[in-house]
Amino acid sequence: MGKRPDEYNYKKGQKYPVEGNVFKAPEEKKDAVTKSNIHEGHRERLRQRFLQEGLENFDDHNVLELLLFYSVPVKDTNEEAHRLIDTFGSLSQVFDADFDELCKVKGIGERSAALIKFIPQLFTRYETDKLNDDGVVLNNNSLVAKYAATYYKGVTVEKLYLMCLDTNCKLLSFDLISEGTVNAAPMNVRKITEIAFKTKASNLILIHNHPSGIVAPSRGDVDVTEAMASLLDKLSLRLSDHIIIGHGDEYFSFRASQRFKGIF
Repeated sequence: MGKRPDEYNYKKGQKYPVEGNVFKAPEEKKDAVTKSNIHEGHRERLRQRFLQEGLENFDDHNVLELLLFYSVPVKDTNEEAHRLIDTFGSLSQVFDADFDELCKVKGIGERSAALIKFIPQLFTRYETDKLNDDGVVLNNNSLVAKYAATYYKGVTVEKLYLMCLDTNCKLLSFDLISEGTVNAAPMNVRKITEIAFKTKASNLILIHNHPSGIVAPSRGDVDVTEAMASLLDKLSLRLSDHIIIGHGDEYFSFRASQRFKGIF
């Protein structure tokens, strides 16, 4: 006598328990539903915790875990968050990591990597927009460095900017002059002079970063500063300072240095 038809799943050859005429659902499906509900509940709890407390009491991996909710649907993102911290060493280094390197981390696809790279640039726009709304007066090297540093969040190559100020040190413009490799940003003299004449700036400040975080000027930095100060002086333009941005709040001001202030 053949098997009862209602005892088998013919596609998988799996026998299901039978109670009267009612089949029980396979256990693995119950487990999948339960896991989905657990993850959803965890996500909502973490979101509510952020809304009530902010990020002050969040561990670094919790910050990334919450962020990844918006690029990874449904599943738990705790493991991916830990992998990111373990791979790059800290929260800031995760945000500073190259897009391609982020994509190499297990569980981090292009969508998540793009979201991570978006955050530092969003912060930069937020900070500079707030400053511009208030009307920016940058009358010392500390304020100049603080303003400029917002443009270097997450930047891993050297970038050279020109800051133009009027006679009252009010910001007229802040322009990207060139972008180089990890240790070089070409000096575009023509672009610098064009911007200076266009804005009618009284004070010009060159600003570039050292991705290594070491703010001490190189021999090349010194030579470029001397050459630009001399050239601009011949054009009746004034180079007021050259500032090197490092990591965090670290910076170097040529003008503030006893060794180099004679350049100006």
